[in-house]
Amino acid sequence: MHGWLLNKTDAGEITSHLGDVDETQLPEGEVTFAVSHSTINYKDGLAFTGRMPVVRSYPMVPGTDGVGVITQSQDEDQKIGDHVIINGWGLGETRWGCLAEKARVASHMTIPLPDGVTPLEAMTVGTAGYTAMLCVQRLLRHGLMPSDGPIAVTGASGGVGSFALMFLSSLGFEAVAITGKLTEEEYLKSLGASDVRDREDFGGKFKPLERETWAGGIDSVGSSTLAHLLAATKSDGCVAACGNARGMDLSTTVFPFILRGITLAGIDSAMIDRSRRLEAWAGIAKHLDRKKLALIGSEIVKLEGAKDKAHQILDGSLRGRVVVEING
Repeated sequence: MHGWLLNKTDAGEITSHLGDVDETQLPEGEVTFAVSHSTINYKDGLAFTGRMPVVRSYPMVPGTDGVGVITQSQDEDQKIGDHVIINGWGLGETRWGCLAEKARVASHMTIPLPDGVTPLEAMTVGTAGYTAMLCVQRLLRHGLMPSDGPIAVTGASGGVGSFALMFLSSLGFEAVAITGKLTEEEYLKSLGASDVRDREDFGGKFKPLERETWAGGIDSVGSSTLAHLLAATKSDGCVAACGNARGMDLSTTVFPFILRGITLAGIDSAMIDRSRRLEAWAGIAKHLDRKKLALIGSEIVKLEGAKDKAHQILDGSLRGRVVVEING
């Protein structure tokens, strides 16, 4: 099969090669599928460049996301010819991923491609949109309703933030975009943001308890931005945290938790169980706005172009999603 293979030299250099990969080296698993499309995520960029040690063993086929058609199955509930999606599960880190013509995984890792969603749309959504929906559904399980007040979306011009705005607005919530790219105001409002705020307003000094402003939040930034958001969340509010774009640190106090009873809910999109994945993709199928999806945009490249895009995504020179067409 044709695909990307990453290796590490004795000197610690990460090498990447596109060519024939021995199919017998595919990992164990009950389901083998022909990958029609994959994506380039930030983590894939780290894997290709070695900028951070996200890959745990070599050789490694990168590719966190994939969609395709089952060619072999030892699971009676997953038939040859079925279209399936996979996100996370350590693909491209601890287990061979989807930037190759075939992938083999454990049967609990794949879910059916929802009716009405094309493979291209599924990968345009990818891990970013799937994570955003997990966050939205966590707020809903907390009991938040549009009448409770605005939801803050940090990192709003990024992948998770853009999809969060789309889904929240579809559900009738007032979603406020927090971003460092104020030049994107028109774009963010077209996705459903009711207002756009400068992230620097969330980066300076603040009190342990700020004025109650937010019914909840979706945070992909972490650090002082998340701490400020917690301090300004209303009583019994909920903030879903899924990223650390600004930093891994979190300097806060117990006051928002013990005096306002707020909840900080962590979202682990990579290893969350299959039932939550099914729920998330059902929500995506229901609330996917094709016009807004077109605004987020996707650049389609062949397998040969994956490495260049992996470097570009780390440089911050890409907007929108990168979809890799493999057997499309």
